[in-house]
Amino acid sequence: MNNIKLKILYLSLSVFTACSYNFSVITIETDPDNGQFIIKESGQPVLQYNYHTVYEQDVVRSESQKNKKLEYYPIGGVYLDEYYKSNPAVSNDGKATSAIWAVPRSDYIHPLYGLDGEMLTNDWPDADHPHHRGIFWAWPEVEYGSQRGDIYALQRVFARPTERVQWITNLKYAEITAGNKWMWEDREAIVDEQVTIRAYRASEGRRVIDLTVRMQALVDSITIATRFTNSYGGLNVRMATPQNQTISYFTDTTAVPPTQCRATFSGIFEGSQSTSGMTILQHRENPEYPGQWVEYPNLSWVQPTFPTPNTRYPLSKDKPLILRYRFIVHKGELKMDPNSDNY
Repeated sequence: MNNIKLKILYLSLSVFTACSYNFSVITIETDPDNGQFIIKESGQPVLQYNYHTVYEQDVVRSESQKNKKLEYYPIGGVYLDEYYKSNPAVSNDGKATSAIWAVPRSDYIHPLYGLDGEMLTNDWPDADHPHHRGIFWAWPEVEYGSQRGDIYALQRVFARPTERVQWITNLKYAEITAGNKWMWEDREAIVDEQVTIRAYRASEGRRVIDLTVRMQALVDSITIATRFTNSYGGLNVRMATPQNQTISYFTDTTAVPPTQCRATFSGIFEGSQSTSGMTILQHRENPEYPGQWVEYPNLSWVQPTFPTPNTRYPLSKDKPLILRYRFIVHKGELKMDPNSDNY
């Protein structure tokens, strides 16, 4: 009898708590067809973590892009130069195209949705940058001794799932923690990666999502750097292109807390009639904080770079590199509170 009373009390408290939270439930599901993880709130998708390989034909696209056929064009410049450096057996005859970068990929977030269900991110976006993939953490220069790979543009080194996955849900958030290995030419594991994605329930026109990436070398002589050590790389964010696109960023010049370092991308996205967007915050305990902001408006791109320009960051076998970021998905233009929104 006592057990029955306890169960009734527990159920009553659960109903009371659910009522207090307006019946909003945040959950994690796995897609039965491909095993990707989908976080939902009250049945509506919040984000998809692509843990397993995504091929171009399987990309989740907005309605206007669903029937789009990816085309490839001749390319030159930085990407092509890096490709020939990494693939010396390929003839440098000028016939290479952007198809070089159209490589199946995993370990990234896409789609990320706004609070009205609009798709905020882009994947396999166009013929010039098919390697761009929503929100992804990757570096154009991964050096293994005297060799160089490019986990950013999917050349020589790739993130592969280990199937070490845990997830939890409660009344406040849903959290996924997943393990990956960086595989050199898909033969040798060189870095152990653990990513944690925590998505909170939406409240007052905003949703907070925290990302933590932990990387530890498995072999000696691994370094990471931005392209040519002075441009892009680190946490990469390729957004869908909205109407009235705006990009802004801000970094406090004082070390007196609370300090803020943030960038905001906003506009009117397909599927919505009003302005929405996402703000990115760097965690103050990130090494070399704050990272330099880089934007490419023509690509609907903004990112906090890592490491510091003109340096290469060595990954250690003894101590992991931990990078943390916060995304605030919001309706309208976000007004930051320096006392509560610092990270």
